[in-house]
Amino acid sequence: MSEIGNSKTQIALPLVLCVGLAAGIFIGSKLSSGNRLSSDVGKDVQKFREALTYIQKDYVDKVNTNELVDDAIEHMLTKLDPHSTYIAARDTSQANESLRGNFDGIGVEFNIFNDTITVVTPLSGGPSEALGIRSGDKIIKVDSILVAGIGVTNADVMRYLKGPRGTEVRVSISRRGVAELLEYTIIRDKIPTYSVDVAYMVDNEIGYIKVSRFAATTYKEFEESLKKLKSQGMKKLVLDLQGNPGGYMDMAISMLDDFLPSGNKIVFTKGKASRYDQDAFATNKGSFEEGDLIVLVNEGSASASEIVAGALQDNDRALLVGRRTFGKGLVQTTFDLDGGAEMRLTISRYYTPSGRSIQKPYDDGTEYDRDIVSRYTRGEFFHSDSIKFNDSLKYTTQNGRTVYGGGGIMPDYFVSLDTTLNSHYLNELYISNTINEYTFDYADKNREALEKMGWDKFYKTFVVSDQMLDELVAAGKRAKVKPDYQELRERKKVFQIHVKAQIARKIWGNAGFFPVFNETNEVFLQAIKMFDRLPELNRQKM
Repeated sequence: MSEIGNSKTQIALPLVLCVGLAAGIFIGSKLSSGNRLSSDVGKDVQKFREALTYIQKDYVDKVNTNELVDDAIEHMLTKLDPHSTYIAARDTSQANESLRGNFDGIGVEFNIFNDTITVVTPLSGGPSEALGIRSGDKIIKVDSILVAGIGVTNADVMRYLKGPRGTEVRVSISRRGVAELLEYTIIRDKIPTYSVDVAYMVDNEIGYIKVSRFAATTYKEFEESLKKLKSQGMKKLVLDLQGNPGGYMDMAISMLDDFLPSGNKIVFTKGKASRYDQDAFATNKGSFEEGDLIVLVNEGSASASEIVAGALQDNDRALLVGRRTFGKGLVQTTFDLDGGAEMRLTISRYYTPSGRSIQKPYDDGTEYDRDIVSRYTRGEFFHSDSIKFNDSLKYTTQNGRTVYGGGGIMPDYFVSLDTTLNSHYLNELYISNTINEYTFDYADKNREALEKMGWDKFYKTFVVSDQMLDELVAAGKRAKVKPDYQELRERKKVFQIHVKAQIARKIWGNAGFFPVFNETNEVFLQAIKMFDRLPELNRQKM
C-alpha cells in the first residue's frame, strides 16, 4: 500500500500552521480502473449518459461536456468522505509531483524580491549549479522575455522555468558586482526533492531527524540520515513528525521496520473487499531497535505520520511528545480514468497494532474542515484535560498502557502551545516576504565573513543586533507592514531567533537553519529533557 500527501516545508507560526493543515491527505496504490461495472452500476451509468446526451443536444447554450463530467465526478466524491477526490487530467502531474521525489526543471530555489526572480540557492547536482549560477543572481529575462518589474508571480516562474527534461531555456541574469547581464542556456533535468529536511546531532548522544512527508525517496533519505548520525555517536533519537501530512504508507512501514523487532505488528487495513485487507509486520533486524526514541507530533501530523506514531506507541517502543494528531485513518487507492484523470478513492481503514482506528468523525464535512481551528478555540492546544476520550474506544499497548482511538493519537506527554512564540507582527513580516528578503540581502552582503566565521562559531556567538532589527522594521515599512514596536520589544528574542535562523539557512541550508529555529520549537525543547522517562514504557500496569 502507499499513501499520498501534500506538504512543503515552510516557516510559519503555530496558529498559521494549524489553520493551513486542515487538508486532505491520501493513502493508496495506483490501479487501473478496468471494466468492472456491475449491472446495477451499469443502469446508473446509462441514466447519466442519457442526461449528458440531452444536455449536449438540447440545452439552449453550448456546453463543455468534459467539464460537466469532471464537475459531476468531483461532486459525487464529496458525498463519500473528505479524502476521496477527483483530479482532472490537467492537474495530475502537479498533484503527484511532491511525492515522486523529483521534478523536471532548472534546479534552483527561488524567491521574488522587489518584483524580481532571485536565486536563493542553486540545488545540489542540478543544471544551474553545474553552470555556475549563484545564490543572489537575479533573473531578468527568460527566453528574451522580460520577467523583472512586471508583477511576476510564483505561478509565472513555474511556467517559465519548469519543463520536460532535456529541453532548453535561456536566462539573462543580473549579478552583484557585474555590470552586464550574464547569459545562460540551461538544459532542464530531473531535480531531486527531499522529504528528510535535516539530520543533526543535538549533543554528543542525541540525534534529531525531521521528516516533512513520506515520499517515494523518504526511506532511503531516512536510512542515510540514521547511518550518518550513528557514525557521529548517536545513542538517542528525536524523530520530528510535526506538521507531516503523510505520504506513501510503504515508506512509513519501512521506517518502522528499523525501529521494531521482527514479528511486531506495524499496521493492518480492512476494507469492504478482502483484497484490500493487509497486515504489516516488522521483518529483519532493524538498524535502530535498541536506541532510545522520542517522536514529536502535533495537530498537523497526519496519516502515514500517525501510522508511525501509533505503531511505536502501541508497541511501547517510543515516547510520543506533543499534541493530539490530525486523525486521518482512511486508505485511498488511485484509479486511472480515461483521458489521464485520476480518482483517489477510499477503499479501507487502517488500524494501529492494538486495533485502534484513529479516523476522526466526518459526518459533518464543514466541522471536519474546521476541526483544527475548533481544537484551538476550545483550548485543546493549551490544556490536555480539555480532550474528552470515549471509553468505548479504549485499547491497551503491548505493556498494558491505556490508549484511545476515535480521532487522532494522543501523545504520551502533552506539550501546550506556547503563545509567547506567536506574533502577529512577525507573521505579517513573513507574509509580506520581508523576513526572507531582509535576511537574504544580509547574507548576500556578508557571505564571505559568515562563511569564514563557520557554522559552529555563528551558532554560538552570532547575535541579531538592535540595528539589524531596526533595519528589518524599515524593510517592513517599505512592504507596507505597519510596525508594532510593543510586540517587537516584548518578543525580541523570538524575532532574533527567526532572523538568525533565516540568515543561517541562506548560508548553510537546512543544516544551519533548524538548530537555530528549534529554539522556538517548544515540543522539541521539552522532548530532549524526557529521555529519562523512557523506562516508564516498560512498566506493565497491573
